[in-house]
This record gives sequence, C-alpha cells and structure tokens, in this order.
Amino acid sequence: MTKRLHRSWLVAGVALVAIVGAAGFRATPGVMIDPLQQEFGWSKGTISLAVSVNLMLFGLTAPFAAALMDRFGMRRVVSAALLLVAAGSGLTVWMTASWQLVATWGVLVGLGTGSMALVFAATLTDRWFATRKGLVTGILTAGGAAGQLVFLPLLSVLAQEHGWRSASVTVTAAALAVVPLVWFLLRDTPEEIGLTAYGTDEPVVRTPQRGAARRTLATLRDAARTRGFWYLAGGFAICGATTNGLVGTHFIPAAHDHGMGQTAAASLLALVGIFDIIGTILSGWLSDKVDPGKLLVAYYGLRGLSLLVLPQLFAASVHPSMLLFVLFYGLDWVATVPPTVALCRRLYGRSGAIVFGWVFASHQIGAAFAATAAGLTRDRLGSYDAAWYGAGVLCLGAAFASAALVARPRKERIRRSPVPV
Repeated sequence: MTKRLHRSWLVAGVALVAIVGAAGFRATPGVMIDPLQQEFGWSKGTISLAVSVNLMLFGLTAPFAAALMDRFGMRRVVSAALLLVAAGSGLTVWMTASWQLVATWGVLVGLGTGSMALVFAATLTDRWFATRKGLVTGILTAGGAAGQLVFLPLLSVLAQEHGWRSASVTVTAAALAVVPLVWFLLRDTPEEIGLTAYGTDEPVVRTPQRGAARRTLATLRDAARTRGFWYLAGGFAICGATTNGLVGTHFIPAAHDHGMGQTAAASLLALVGIFDIIGTILSGWLSDKVDPGKLLVAYYGLRGLSLLVLPQLFAASVHPSMLLFVLFYGLDWVATVPPTVALCRRLYGRSGAIVFGWVFASHQIGAAFAATAAGLTRDRLGSYDAAWYGAGVLCLGAAFASAALVARPRKERIRRSPVPV
C-alpha cells in the first residue's frame, strides 16, 4: 500500500508558485533600465529611485504582512497582493513621467510583492511543518531568488524585441493567472481541513490575532532591545545590498558598460538563479544540522571576497572566470535566509516569523540604498567599480558581526509572545 503524500507538500508547492511569481514580477525593472533611459531620457539614478522604493516597500510591508496573515489568513493576503501587482504592472504602459514609474513599480508592485515575501514562506512553514522546517524554508527561498533571476532572459528578450511595455503586460497576465491557484488550493492551516502539520499528530488550535499593526510594532520594540536582533538585521541589510540592490539591479547595465549584450548579461543572472536553487536548498538542509551562526559567517565572508574580484571579470564576452563567479555567487545568493530564519525562531520563539519580517525589512532597506547609490555612482564616476569594492568590504563586516551569534546563540531572548493574545 503506497503512502499518501501529505497535503503540506501540495500547499508548499502552491506557495512556491506564488513566491517564484512575486520574485519574477519584482525583477522586471532590472531589464527596463536601459530601454526606459532610451525612450524617456531618464538617468540611471532616476530609474534606480523607483527600484529603491520598490525594494524598500517590499521589505517594510513584510512584517505587517506576517501579522495580517495571522489575522485574515494567508490565502486572502496573497490573493490581494497578486491583484495589486497586476494593477501596478499594467498601469506602467501608460506612464509618461518618472514619478509614475515610482508610483506603479515602486509603490504598488513593492507593496504587492512585499506581501508575498519570505515571511510568507516562514509563516507557511511554521503552520504546515513540524519537521523539515529548514529544508522547506530553503526550497521556498530558492524559488524566490530563482524566480527573480531565471525570468530575466525572457523579459529581456521581450523588452528588446517588442518593447518594455510587453514585459509589463506579461507580468500583469502572470500575476492574474496565479490568483485562482492560490485561492482554490492554498489553505491557511492544516487544522482547517482536518489535518495536522507534517511530522506531528498533534493539532494546534489557532485564533485570529487582532491588532496586527500593534502586535507587529510591539514585536519590533521588544526585539530591538536585544543585540541579537541588530546582528541579524545589520547582516541581512548587507545581504540585501549585495544581492537585490546591487547585483540584481545593476549587473546587466554594468556588463553592458563593458560591451556585453543585455540578453547575454541577463542569461548570466539567470544562471545565478539556477545555482541559487542548489545553494539555498543545501543551506536549508545544513541549517537543520549545523549552528546557523557559523553558516552566516562563512556565507558573508566568501561573498565579500568574490565581490572584491568582480570588477576585473567584466568583459565584452562570457569567459570561464565570469562563469566561475556566477556559479559561486549563485550558490551563495540567498543561502543566508534559512540560517537567519532558524536564528529568529531560536531566539524569539512564537514571534520568530514577525521578527524575521523586520529583519527582512532591513534586507530590503539595504537593497534600496544600494540600488540608488550604485546608480548615482555610475552617473558620477562613469563606472560601477567603487560600488563592487564597497559591497565586498561590507560583506566582510557582516561576517564579523555574525560571529557574535555563534559565540552567544541563546543569551538574548524576548518574550515568546510580546503582546498578550
């Protein structure tokens, strides 16, 4: 008699589709920088401002989205977020001024994708899995990063051959297509359909948590009193700066500066996404077995060294050294997420998902700062080199900060339930 697949895996699969889509939607401005500059004459710094607003709202929405999922359920929040992304992307086809790019891709798409950020993965994992949490978190995280990068060649071809508006319309159609899948197949808890989480026979009684904003802010207040939170948030801010903010946004125009075609550069980023799937799933598996603080030290340190050599690797054509960088950076891209989630759970218990939401917000604040700073650096210096070197030094600093989490993994905690529920 064959053993029936637990419903948790189907729910995780639906979540994976939504997370991959959200990441792909958010990545589109990366292939639109040059086309928008050519059509409207906007500077890279101006266009990067819209990307920065997107990245910042993507992060700042996350902790509130986690609390809203507690109050209204994952299905409603994610479905509404997909509709918001579709509206934001679709409206760009009529824009004529840079502020409209900020309002659509920056605000609307930022809010929508932020509601499907990694806190969604953390919330779903906590509810549907009693075991294999690290592995499932790694899979969902890998899907998010891969979605952001793997779709880039397709979007790049659309933007080049049919205009950037075709890429926007494609994102709108894709977001709308995912809504029915989420609405009919995603469930908020296993108990809702008479099941228990994977790996346990004990049902959990949950009640909707009112006062989502109050609870979210109170959790931040209590977490901010611990040094562990600042080590995690600071490191994750640097993580965001060196992935979504810098490489994700500016790798393609930087490669183009050295004579490489846009589609070829987008294909290299797609390879980063493919290798990221392997690296992040492996990181999730390791997070169940190895001190997550030690993993963060290794990830940040190695990433910093790789960024310090990147400026010497750009060329008009793809060569083995650049492919080696792509392979390594892909393996390390968001490998930081599973150990960071594990540390939030370990240090902050029941509030771990919301605390991770705030830590993730710092990730996106770092990304937003890097996206704008790198664009301004390129406008003023004519080169991205200073941005790459600065990012490498910051990563080495994050490695040193993460070492404190290894030395004192359990010293500082906040109350398991910061606000009476």
